[in-house]
Amino acid sequence: MTTTLTLTDQQRPDGTPVLVAEGEIDMSNVGEFRAAVDRAAGAGAGRLVVDLTAVDYLDSAGLAALFAHADRLELIAPPLLGPVLTVSGLADLATVHMA
Repeated sequence: MTTTLTLTDQQRPDGTPVLVAEGEIDMSNVGEFRAAVDRAAGAGAGRLVVDLTAVDYLDSAGLAALFAHADRLELIAPPLLGPVLTVSGLADLATVHMA
């Protein structure tokens, strides 16, 4: 069974791509999430913003999709995901803002 995940592509006024995720990111839908992150990353040469404020769960498969772009990634995350981002090491490689 696929877990509910909604992905929306947006863009900041300066052209920075923003991917907004809502729901849960796990093995059942990571292919869709990875494709959306890759697509958003290809939309610009600079930063990639991923808004996770409406994400309730992020497993290791979702983290792996983010690690692929960690060098240019800006994450906006809820406090719930803070420990996962820190323990995984992603918070050391990417810019993380807690919302």
